[in-house]
Amino acid sequence: MVQAADARIAKDLVAASAVPLVLAILDEAESYGYAILKRIDELSGGALEWTDGMLYPLLHRLERLGYVEARWDAPPGGRRRRYYRITPGGRDALAEQRRQWEVVSGALQSAWRSSQAVPAAPRAAAAGA
Repeated sequence: MVQAADARIAKDLVAASAVPLVLAILDEAESYGYAILKRIDELSGGALEWTDGMLYPLLHRLERLGYVEARWDAPPGGRRRRYYRITPGGRDALAEQRRQWEVVSGALQSAWRSSQAVPAAPRAAAAGA
């Protein structure tokens, strides 16, 4: 059985997936920081560990790049929140990120399939060569 700690994703993969993940969430609907963090947790089944300290600098960078726009709003009876929405430029960036991730994912799937097809003895011999 896989322990919860074993199911967590390495920090470098979390960082690499940050931009497309946040842009994809904002492509679903406008959102604010805490709700974005909850959506990441939901989408990953808790395997991607994100903090405010990771999210807000990314949102500010995406805003500087023109991929998201932000506005302040306070729902009736609620506290003031900064809402983010994806821009047309952000949708273009998301489409390019998706294309790149599909290539990477396809290459990994192919490599894993071919490594399973190779008998164990030749792999071990090749590793020693």
